[in-house]
Amino acid sequence: MERHYFAKERRTLILNELKKKGKVKVTELARDFKVTEVSIRKDLEELENRKLLIRVKGGAVSTYSNSQYEDRLISEKALLHQREKMNLGAFAASLVQDGESLIIDSGTTMMQVARFLDSNLRLTIITNALDIAMSLYKKTNFQVIVLGGTMRKTSFSTVGLLSEANLKNFYTDKLFLGVDSVSIRDGISTPDIEEASLNQAMLGCAREVIAVFDSSKVNQRSFAHISMLDKVDTVVTDNHLPDELRDYIQLKGIKLHVVSMDEA
Repeated sequence: MERHYFAKERRTLILNELKKKGKVKVTELARDFKVTEVSIRKDLEELENRKLLIRVKGGAVSTYSNSQYEDRLISEKALLHQREKMNLGAFAASLVQDGESLIIDSGTTMMQVARFLDSNLRLTIITNALDIAMSLYKKTNFQVIVLGGTMRKTSFSTVGLLSEANLKNFYTDKLFLGVDSVSIRDGISTPDIEEASLNQAMLGCAREVIAVFDSSKVNQRSFAHISMLDKVDTVVTDNHLPDELRDYIQLKGIKLHVVSMDEA
């Protein structure tokens, strides 16, 4: 006899599946629960209204990464913590001065930094993010340099030996570093080994390293280590940063900028 799931029970099981995999598909859920795709979409809509998941094309993703090794598509990451990323990006961009040279790392928070750069400034910008480069090319005062290498389809960024070799030709005023995971014990990390290697090369090219991240990235650890926090000069984050990390950052003499999300 086929098992029939009530809607409430089905939604609990969907959340359990998200916890394990980080992503679910409408077609697979409809098949597994033997209901219509319309019913599954209603389930996902209800769970999204309760802020327990985020719907994407063909399914849904968890609001937080459930795997320390997960490397999500940039289109999925863009749906997470949008308000925080926008406000942090705007503040970080305000730290840039006329005539400076910058490295802008890949990622959705870094896209917001690029978006809010003052187009009246004269800037030289190096990036491994193809989407960021395309967003900047119309700003006539910006000289944009794109690092070569192998493109990562999940992030529209380039990595590899060619990218790292090209970086050796540059020394910049600031590096804006995207952060997937950060903790006191493990420092800064990312799911991709080649991305971590390129980030390490970036750290050696800038006079000031500025890490920009929202508090959802805190007390997390990804697969590939980039650096300990003492390699960072400045942190831009939100006002939900845990006290222990705030104290650690200040103890290390790292400049801390806290952007209030409650008032933004």
